[in-house]
Amino acid sequence: MAVPPQVAAGSDTMTPHLIPGRSKHDSAAFASAVAFGRRQLAKWPEPPTPLPGSILPAKRIVAFYGNPLSKRMGVLGEYPPEVMLAKLDTMVRQWNEADPTTPVQPALHLIAVVAQGAPGKDGMWRSRMDSAMIEKVYGWAKQRNALLFLDVQVGKSTMQRELPHLMPFLARPDVHLGMDAEFSMHYAAEGSAPSKRIGQFDAADVNWVSEQLRQLVDEKKLPPKVLVVHRWTKSMISHASRITIDPRVQIVMHMDGWGPPWMKFESYRDYIDLEPVEFTGFKIFFHNDTKRKDALLTPGEILWLRPRPIYIQYQ
Repeated sequence: MAVPPQVAAGSDTMTPHLIPGRSKHDSAAFASAVAFGRRQLAKWPEPPTPLPGSILPAKRIVAFYGNPLSKRMGVLGEYPPEVMLAKLDTMVRQWNEADPTTPVQPALHLIAVVAQGAPGKDGMWRSRMDSAMIEKVYGWAKQRNALLFLDVQVGKSTMQRELPHLMPFLARPDVHLGMDAEFSMHYAAEGSAPSKRIGQFDAADVNWVSEQLRQLVDEKKLPPKVLVVHRWTKSMISHASRITIDPRVQIVMHMDGWGPPWMKFESYRDYIDLEPVEFTGFKIFFHNDTKRKDALLTPGEILWLRPRPIYIQYQ
């Protein structure tokens, strides 16, 4: 079985046992995650041949996440647009320097459907951003030749309800999609309010969304879409092995957990590596990851993981 391109770049036979500036706990978790990832490569499914216009794996996406209405939901809304975009430039430069073999494609990742702490008029516990908001962030993205991702936190709604409202934007070749299981209050989380329990999607939900995107790609003659699926516990995505892979939709299983370095390494091992799907992502929290005075993980550290994450998100 061929090794997927995103894990083939670079050759390494040794893992550092101690990471400069990291604790022994961090270093041990790092070595374990790297070794496990290498062993898993033989089990990783061979990806379909990329179609013309595919972003992955030729480029690595580096995205800033959040919502302009909240400074607490991520870097996208924490700073004025010009400051935020300058910070994005800095992270793009760092990743390009760390891995010159994989050029960076910048992106903005907007939470376009936001889970809420109250039911609202329709009882769906979510708020949809209006077209003006989406257009505003799309305009920011265009300033950097960046992609726009529209992220969906369904609350007690469903992807079937929410996706049609976003389809006009997804018909653009540079707009892609994310679905956040944490705030999908169904299956084991049925009856709970968002943030009271960790939510869940099933492979059937991912496959339904992927099918809608495949149809859109065909109908509009678009380049393949990227679908980012957030995950930081095993139960967040049930039956992951049943997720359908198709070259028209490039699926990224995105390690979305925050915490000290050892916890993030172990989460990548246990929730991304253990159940291979297609491509992988890794999330970095500017604030939550450093609450215990840990230094932010660097591109050089993250690039030791196998498969090498091809989608990087900063919150």
